Amino acid sequence: MKLAAIDIGSNAIRLQVTTTIRTKGQLNFKKLEYVRFPLRLGQDVFNTGSISPEKKAKFKKLMKAFKLLIDLYEVDDYMACATSAMRESKNGADIVKEVEEECKLKIRVIDGANEALLINNAISSFLDKRKNYLHIDVGGGSTELTIIKGGIKVISRSFKVGSVRRLEHHDSPIIWKNMKKWVIDQCAKYDSPITAVGTGGNINKLFELAMKQPGEKLGITKLKEVQKFVRNTSIEDRINELQLNPDRADVIVPASEIYIAVMEWAKAKNIIVPEVGLKDGIMQHLYIKNTSQEKIKFL
Repeated sequence: MKLAAIDIGSNAIRLQVTTTIRTKGQLNFKKLEYVRFPLRLGQDVFNTGSISPEKKAKFKKLMKAFKLLIDLYEVDDYMACATSAMRESKNGADIVKEVEEECKLKIRVIDGANEALLINNAISSFLDKRKNYLHIDVGGGSTELTIIKGGIKVISRSFKVGSVRRLEHHDSPIIWKNMKKWVIDQCAKYDSPITAVGTGGNINKLFELAMKQPGEKLGITKLKEVQKFVRNTSIEDRINELQLNPDRADVIVPASEIYIAVMEWAKAKNIIVPEVGLKDGIMQHLYIKNTSQEKIKFL
């Protein structure tokens, strides 16, 4: 079965096409195509409240290209999810409608709860059911936080704090205060230590810069060292020497500030980085939807 996921984020937009392979009882998703385009819708929305005509035109071109790839690969099912920037944009609903009419591509604008649900499904296989976790997913426009106990989500909440929003100085001190209170209050309910789980392109890159291997934990002290190193590196050198994408080079430090702050509030000494995200959660959702007899949970 071929599946396609489109993640329309505030910083970048991604398409992934995969084929599902089941061998010896093990399900694997084999990547056939991956495209990441740095459109940064959040820059428009967080500054003006709407997506500009220029970015709207580019967005529609990109959706046409993605629909062509989906058709060429003859996928069995696809899902396109838009997050913070699109759901906050005054003209977001109109753009979604135009794309559906002109490109025959249906986009679902999801809230923070559904975004967290999809990503949590993607990370579940990486967690030890005997431990407590605080899942931190930092996007361009929002941060989704979820407490996980015994492998099951206990509570989650979305906050309007993200890497692009912070870069553009549109992150409210009141929301930071509310996020801090929420983390401290929720984590105080557990006697055993909380381990952080990080998802998002920025924590993946920070993990890589820390020279960690898949499966290893990244300590908060080491994370702060990497943050300091990147902060003291010019944008030009981040692109040329650290080989960061231009749209990653300027948001990686603001994103690191969010991860570190949440870890400190939760008293989490380590973070694990499974290197999965919304697109992986969408893939799992599509697979279960197409193979299960039961109605799957989606808020």
